[in-house]
Amino acid sequence: MPAVYLHEVTVTADDIDRQGHVNNLVYVRWMQDAGVAHSAAQQWPQNRYSDAGIGWVAKSHHIEYVKPAYESEQIVVRTWVADMKRASSVRRYRIMRPADDALLAVAETNWAFVKLGTGTPARIPPEVTDCFEVVDE
Repeated sequence: MPAVYLHEVTVTADDIDRQGHVNNLVYVRWMQDAGVAHSAAQQWPQNRYSDAGIGWVAKSHHIEYVKPAYESEQIVVRTWVADMKRASSVRRYRIMRPADDALLAVAETNWAFVKLGTGTPARIPPEVTDCFEVVDE
């Protein structure tokens, strides 16, 4: 079970904006997809959260764009849990282009843990926290 998860994506034509590079909203999608995939790799796929009636909602995203990405490029989203509190967690990301080892973006999301259906805050149970290693940078 990886503490730092590597999520690979290929830039598609649909990811490209009018400036000819990846649209900024695509980075947010990549971040979410990487977090979901990491959680699944840690034995918490979406259906397990649904079955338990608990889950994550984004409270905030911060992204610093460093370099653009273009159609057909291979991208790696590195993600990890940077902290895990009572009812929230910060997940960090480094979005890279392995072909030239370029850093494309640095990002983080502050996730709130909630009861599904009501959206009210919920304490993160040990069966969740025990599956994730907090990584210090």
